[in-house]
Formats: sequence, C-alpha cells, structure tokens
Amino acid sequence: MKFNTYSTIILIAMLFSQLGIAQEKHILIKDSGAFGDIDEVNHPGASILTRSDQGQVHIYHDGIDMFCDKAIFYGKEDFVEAYGNVNMKQGDTINLTSKYVEYSGKTQLAFASGDVVLTDPQSTITTDTLYFNRANQESYYRTGGKVVRDSSGTITSRIGRYYMNQKKYRFVDSVRLVNPEYELNTKTLDYFSDNGHAYMYGPSTIVGDSSKIYSERGFYNTTNDTGYFVRKSRIDYDNRVIEGDSLYFDRNKNFASATNNIVVTDTINSSIIKGHYAEVYRAKDSVYITKRALAITTQETDSIYMHADTLMVTGKPEHRITRGYYNGKVYKSDISAKADSIHADHKTGLTQLINLKRLNKGDAFSVARRPILWNLDNQMTGDTIHLKSNPKTEKLDSLIVFNNAFLISKDTISEDAYNQISGKVLIGLFDDNNDIKQVDILKNAESINYSRNDDKELIGIEKSKSADILILFEAKEVIELRKITQFEGKLYTEEDLPKNARKLRGFDWRDDERPKSVEDLFKDDPPLNLPTIKGLEPYKADEEFFGDALLDRVNKADQEAENKKLNQKDQAPKASRTIPKKFLKPLIAPKKE
Repeated sequence: MKFNTYSTIILIAMLFSQLGIAQEKHILIKDSGAFGDIDEVNHPGASILTRSDQGQVHIYHDGIDMFCDKAIFYGKEDFVEAYGNVNMKQGDTINLTSKYVEYSGKTQLAFASGDVVLTDPQSTITTDTLYFNRANQESYYRTGGKVVRDSSGTITSRIGRYYMNQKKYRFVDSVRLVNPEYELNTKTLDYFSDNGHAYMYGPSTIVGDSSKIYSERGFYNTTNDTGYFVRKSRIDYDNRVIEGDSLYFDRNKNFASATNNIVVTDTINSSIIKGHYAEVYRAKDSVYITKRALAITTQETDSIYMHADTLMVTGKPEHRITRGYYNGKVYKSDISAKADSIHADHKTGLTQLINLKRLNKGDAFSVARRPILWNLDNQMTGDTIHLKSNPKTEKLDSLIVFNNAFLISKDTISEDAYNQISGKVLIGLFDDNNDIKQVDILKNAESINYSRNDDKELIGIEKSKSADILILFEAKEVIELRKITQFEGKLYTEEDLPKNARKLRGFDWRDDERPKSVEDLFKDDPPLNLPTIKGLEPYKADEEFFGDALLDRVNKADQEAENKKLNQKDQAPKASRTIPKKFLKPLIAPKKE
C-alpha cells in the first residue's frame, strides 16, 4: 500500500485528535476523497481535496459534518472552502445545502452562497447568501430570502435572521407572508416557528378575501388565525371599517372586537357608530357596541344621532336595522326623542320608540320612562311612538303615538301655562321642512288651550272634551284647533279656572330631559372608566449579527494569520473577507524582530 505525504499528515492529525493530545477542536478531514493536491500559486498553504467514486469529501468540526465535491483546506488557519453540492449537517436539527461554503474553525462562522437552503424541523430558508454563526446558533441573510413553513405559508424579506435556539426569526425590510387565506406585509416581523406567533412592527397590513387589517404594532397567530393589534389599527370588513385603540380579530369565526375610542363606519349607508367596546360578526352582518355608544346617520343637510347603553346594527347593507337598548336617545337639529328602547329600520324609514314591556302600565317607573318626542316647541308622549321618514329624501313624513297620547307645548307668554291635548292615539304629519303641519288626536280627546288675540293678549283658557281633535299648524304656530263630534267645553278666565285645574290628568312636562345637543345625549350616563390597554412590547433592537463576540474571534483569527504571514498579498484575510467592511477593525501589523 502506498501513502502520499498528504495522507500521512491526515492520519497523524486524526490520531492525535483521538488521543486527546490537541486541546483545541480543529477541523478534521474524515474522508479526503480520491486524492489530495497542492497548488501553492493559487492556494498557498492549502490542500485540495476532490470526491472519489465512493463518495464526497467529508469534513467534521465540533458536532457539524460537511460534505462536498471539492474542498480547499487551509490547515494552519483552520479554514476550509467547500465547492459543489455542499451539505452541512448539525445533528438532527440543522441541514444546509448550497453550491459553496467557507468555514472557519476559529470563528465558527460559515458563509454559504449559491442556491442556499437551510432546513430545520419547522421551516426552510432559501437565499443566495447566508451566514451561520455556530457559536450562538444564528443564521443571517441580507440580500433577500424566503422562509417556508407548511402551516403558515411563505415569508420573504430583504434581511432575515434566525435564532435557532429560540426558534425565532426576525425579518426586516419588505417583509411579506403569503398564506392561502391572506397576505401579510410589514416593515419588521418577529416570527416564532414552533408556535407560528408573529409580531409586527411598523406599518403593516393583512389582506384576505373579505378583510383588510392595518396596524403599526400587532400580533398574529398564524396557527389559529387570530390577531391582536394596537396603534392606528383598523379592520376593513366588507362594507365596514373598524377602528380602535385595541383590536382583536378571529378569521375562522369572522369575528372582530375593539376596545377604547372605537369608530365603526358603514361605507355603503353613510353611517358611523362610536363607543368604547364593540363586537363585529361579519357572517351575521351585525355590530354590537357599548360604553358611550353613539350611532350617526349622515344626511345631506343634517345628521341623526342615536345613543343608548347598548347599540346593535344588524342586517345586510340594503336593509340595516339599528337597535338601542336602555336609556335610548335621539338628537337631530329639529327633532329629538327618548325611550327605553329604540328600533330604526333604515330601509323602510320607520323608527320605533318603545316602552319597557316588563313593567306594568300603571307602574310609576313605566310612566316615567314612556317614550317621548320633541319637535320644535311640542312635546309628545305615549306608550309607543312610531316615526316615519322617507329613506330617499331623508325627510320626516309622519308619526303615530299609540296609547296614552299626550301633546304639550308651553305658552310663549305666561310663566306656567301649557297648551295640552290628550287622547288614545296621536297621528302627526310633517311638512317639507320637517315641521309638524297637522295633528289628529283620536278617541277620548281632551284639551286645554290658552287663546290669545293678535296682540298676544289672553282671551281665556279653553278646557274641552271631544271624540277627536284636529290641529293645523302654519309657520310653526297653531292656526286652527278643531273639536270633532261629542264636543263639550268652556272658555274660562284666569280667575275662574284654578291653577290645579289647568293641567290634564297624566300631565308631565319633561323639557329638562330634552337633548338639545349631541353632548346632551350623554348627560345621564355614569362616569366613563376606560380599561388600560396593556398593548404589545415595543420593538427592541437586538445586537448586530456581526456582534462584538463574533468580531473578536474574527479579528483574532485574522491577526494570527497576519502574524504568521499566512495572508496572501492583495487579498482580504480569510476569516473576515465575507463580513461587511463597516464592521471590521484594522489589523495591527506584526512587530519586526
């Protein structure tokens, strides 16, 4: 058997390693291939190894195996260049393939280029160039790369870093995650491959078939498709836009919720809902909102505001229904209302002011909470009030007060005088200016009316009863009050009619409850205590991949090579030649003896 000089050196190195004589863990050649060669002109101090028919060159260093078709091994510098079908393996966890790898046993830094693929049990990285720092188990690319995870999709970015011990990726610049259900774009993304958790920093969007999410700080669980978003966050959900200080999203349930300073905009029906807690169910076309809940229907000349303890908006865009529960109020410049419950059908234009059904009609609280409507100087109450408007023209058409109808208007001259009409049912019609033009009081009508002449002087106080009463208005004033059938009544002077007889049974002047502005809608609400939103941890910059510990090893290896005069002229030192120049420190020239 014939041994060349190179084979003898390899065998001696392996023997010394096995005997534990060498204290440092140097790169070992486990299979040198077909033969070794030397090229002092192009590769001074190196041995050139080429694969054999039996297999590739096999290189080993401290728990990592590398196979290649050709290797240039610089033994004195503990440095190897591997070419052709390179495969690096670290146990059962890391597997890297590429066209080229260079590796330093002194720095434990590998540099791979050409169709680089790094896989672990959870994901696969592909890129053109990749750094692998074995000392702290981190890999890094800076010229564009892609990560594939079966359950989460594909992630691409210009810069990527993989913390292998933590199973964490950090993607920076032009980050894009593509999943069959959605696409995520962001500036910076921290992604954990073991559980699929993703943390977004900077302007970010998640776009699916039926939703678009925007946030400048957010969390998304790519495993179960749920997310949590803060800072300028919004969800575009079909024909609704949800905004709030804090948003939660569940793609599988078609559900979103929001907390604090919420605005839900209906982009089709020109309406807005505000509050401080909301739930949106896309499949049911419904919105639930509470804590200072306010619904705003935007009209061409005047908006309508509805407030209640809880608001619900349901139905398809072409047939929305808004419901207000408990302490409901409505405000518009020319009309306002109050009821325990409010039901507004935006397709038909019918708004219902509804009393509490769980209370008896004679209950004092029930009477106090009877629905009430104000138009100009007129107050109307009853057990239930229906207000009808034209959905196309946005103008009021009519109103009906069912049971215990009562109409009151304060006399403009006297201090404590009220015009009153009561009956079973009240029907009102509006003119084009949304002012009442006609009122019909039907069944068991009673009235008290302060009659005045053209000079506003009191003629007398008329108190009467009839089956029905018709009132006609013009320029916001009564021009005719007509009693129909079974009329009986009398005109009294102030002296002849005692004050306790000047009010009909059931009289209840409630002007102090009347909302006269949007702010008045909230005056009965308890103090608002909003929860503190914990939010997400702010972005924390990590130490550079080319950190102090790595650079110290690199500089030490380069300095040793410089001191031993192993560096080639006009060529960068081997340990640092692939590291960006901005991180490198100048070498100290060896002292002359």
